[in-house]
Amino acid sequence: MRGWVVFLWAAIATIILIAVGIFGTLMLQGRIELFPTPEPTPTQTAEVAPVVDPTFSVNILNATPEEGLATQMKDTVVAAGWSADAVLASGAGTTDFPTTTIYYGAAADEAAAKGLAEVIGGAEIEMTEVYQPVDDPEAKLLTIVIGLDRTANPPSPSATG
Repeated sequence: MRGWVVFLWAAIATIILIAVGIFGTLMLQGRIELFPTPEPTPTQTAEVAPVVDPTFSVNILNATPEEGLATQMKDTVVAAGWSADAVLASGAGTTDFPTTTIYYGAAADEAAAKGLAEVIGGAEIEMTEVYQPVDDPEAKLLTIVIGLDRTANPPSPSATG
């Protein structure tokens, strides 16, 4: 009987040593952390509500091959409350811009850009300093670049893409 007790203790010690060895190896390899750092919870950013603000000047650039879109867009913006003097419509340097986008220069202008997007029937908005006047960086200016999505025959996505 005494032989079985020694064998049982030896088997238990072997199992414990194997478990500790496996656990230690996994810890050294970085697969197990004893005290993991908690994942930071994402903070909710407040959604900016659209505001129609006709105090902004609006540049409209037609970046499509279709003529007259900038003038049509200007008429829509003026009808929404902007003065005709504050809205400038012209052609862009390209004719293959994919999606109509409204560019604004400062984070505080995002609500006005969203409001203008609603006025024109939807558009992407993006913050950039590219379209802001160099001589007056504090100017209240929004720029609409009309894309191919507003043309009479918008391009369809190709299957071979």
